[in-house]
Amino acid sequence: MNLSTAAGLTAVLAAGLLVQAGAQGQTQGQGQLPSQLPLSLGLRARGSSVTGAFEGWYHDKDGTVRLLVGYLNRNTGQEFDIPIGPNNHIDPGGPDQGQPTHFQPGRQWGVFTIQVPKDFGDKKLTWTLVANGFSNTITLHTKPEYVVEPFEDAASKNTPPVVRFEQTGKTFTGPPSGIASTFAADAGRALTIDTWITDEGPKVNGIPAGLGFTPPPPSVKWSLFRGPGPASGAPLVTFDPVSPKIDKDSGKASTMATLAVPGEYILRVQANDSTGEGGSGFQCCWTNVHVRVTVKPQASQ
Repeated sequence: MNLSTAAGLTAVLAAGLLVQAGAQGQTQGQGQLPSQLPLSLGLRARGSSVTGAFEGWYHDKDGTVRLLVGYLNRNTGQEFDIPIGPNNHIDPGGPDQGQPTHFQPGRQWGVFTIQVPKDFGDKKLTWTLVANGFSNTITLHTKPEYVVEPFEDAASKNTPPVVRFEQTGKTFTGPPSGIASTFAADAGRALTIDTWITDEGPKVNGIPAGLGFTPPPPSVKWSLFRGPGPASGAPLVTFDPVSPKIDKDSGKASTMATLAVPGEYILRVQANDSTGEGGSGFQCCWTNVHVRVTVKPQASQ
């Protein structure tokens, strides 16, 4: 079957069927009455919900079993910082299973993974998010029909872009797994983060990339994954630029991240190849990588 037609679109639709939404003004995190809004409510500027999206599960390169999870923020003009707790929890074993606390507008694909035992079997996890008074819960599992292959497209033999934080350093490719690199910064002062991003492209008719076929260049995008809480009246993080250009010779791409307040941050860098966001409906071929930044108060002059 298509690697993510079921595991992506079906997951979002299924998430809608699991919605238990509360009208505005009710206490978040408690049992709530069904929403008067339709479950198929589309994107709008503000006032709508955020739903987790189960992309599927896969065998990682080290043999572990991982659940691949994204989300859909139905608000085009509203981002959320939802701390781990009553409004952002994964059960059982949570509430913290490495999920995001910052939610960008729109559909975000495969932003985190959860390692589960190889004998997970028929067990299930649930991820609950409450935003704008609407509580959505999705189910995460390892049913056979939801297995995906994020490291190589079966038809074209395409593979995800490769990300490094040193020019000849360790490589990262495919879904995120742990923290790839760590940084330290002062609040309010720009931190330069360099990456080196390369991509082989698909093997067309069995011909390796570089032998008569030149793939389009990859692209890169930075975002906040977790932060210490919402900043008053300002974004927690600003990137300059959000999508830095990749040098065609070296593969280097640099951005400056300015983090507003002290605390622990996790940033996400996403590298896309020609298949674009979410692999154009397949769980290949893109790469998401997490980095940790420890931010201390800016020293007085």
